[in-house]
Amino acid sequence: MALDFAVEVFQNEYLPEGAADVDAIVTVTATGPPAEVVSTDAAEVVIVDTSASMAYPPSKLAAAKQAAVAAVDVLRDGVSFAVVAGTDTARVVYPRSRKLAVSDSRSRAAAKQAVRMLRADGGTAMGRWLALADDLLAGFEGGPRHAILVTDGENQHESPRQLTKVLDEVAGRFTCDCRGVGTDWQVAELRRIAEAMLGTVDIVADPDRLAEDFRSMAATAMGKALADVSLRLWTPEGARVVSVKQVAPGLRDLTGRRVESGPRTGDYPTGAWGGAESRDYHLRVRVRPAGLRDRMLASRVSLVGPSGDVLGQGRVMAVWTEDSALSTRISAEVAHYTGQAELAEAIQDGLEARKAGDVGRATARLGRAVRLAHESGNTDTAKLLAKVVQVQDPGTGTVKLRPQVADEDEMTLDSRSTVTKRVGRG
Repeated sequence: MALDFAVEVFQNEYLPEGAADVDAIVTVTATGPPAEVVSTDAAEVVIVDTSASMAYPPSKLAAAKQAAVAAVDVLRDGVSFAVVAGTDTARVVYPRSRKLAVSDSRSRAAAKQAVRMLRADGGTAMGRWLALADDLLAGFEGGPRHAILVTDGENQHESPRQLTKVLDEVAGRFTCDCRGVGTDWQVAELRRIAEAMLGTVDIVADPDRLAEDFRSMAATAMGKALADVSLRLWTPEGARVVSVKQVAPGLRDLTGRRVESGPRTGDYPTGAWGGAESRDYHLRVRVRPAGLRDRMLASRVSLVGPSGDVLGQGRVMAVWTEDSALSTRISAEVAHYTGQAELAEAIQDGLEARKAGDVGRATARLGRAVRLAHESGNTDTAKLLAKVVQVQDPGTGTVKLRPQVADEDEMTLDSRSTVTKRVGRG
């Protein structure tokens, strides 16, 4: 099924004399058929942690199995899929061979039966799980390729370097949403995997909620209609792209993912898209300053499909002026998302300082986060912050650290720190 894309650029194009940096927010919106009529041209791999720690308490593995069953139930007929069990190795639970099965009532029933037989044993090596998922998906040449990964612990049986090597190899080949069950896993570790795989990360502290979350992730994946869509940025001679970041619905730095695609042109991956979906991107381009009243095309922004077809375009402009009323005007969109990025950084810095026992820095950084959340209307993040600090004045960011904080509350704040409040446009 075809999707229609619209590309909008929001910026203040006026710069003072000698200025070189041009900022813009690019909003990409896809419209298309509802999820239930999307093509079956998709592939899904469900990765379940079956390491020994999943047996303590037994409810964790039971919930993970129930969640995997729920995800399989969502698969439409004709979708290619597999289920993987992960320990310090990785094995295909269903089908029996190292290839994808085709979803129908028979294969879904067989997969669910295989999942129910899973037992917990062994260690944790997530890179090997992802490598096996990549092998399974490598033979699929159709539409979106997606994986769900759930774990309850740390990546103890392979080195950070080994995981990095795998992520470098598989990034861009499929997307992967990661979930941590319980509170014994590392947010930074799963976030690193999710960011590399253009996916999401979240905590499911209560195992009983895992099935609902898996069902939702699989349903969202089934709603994707077009994979491997990229932002293509052209810049004029003497200019360069400083940064490209997705800023809504979540923060994701794409700057280092550039692939050269032509003279002064580079592509940045955005992953798979479905209908009724919109995302915002913050671009910063550094140009060679021109003369007063000169007008320059600072960047041509194109949305490009997997076959290289242009799905939509926008333009980022620069005009140099001596009128300070024009050049000092701040784009509401740019200012909003700059604040959201600072909010995420303040939360992560504050939580790290809290763990290190640096009360002063933790209080200052989490107080700053409270103020930013208040100013931007990010009420969801404000509620999470209030479980970690006692808020005395949100307008000034005056807070006190709570003496006792549940691991679940701290990890929820950390894992959701990159979820942003979208800018309001009248």
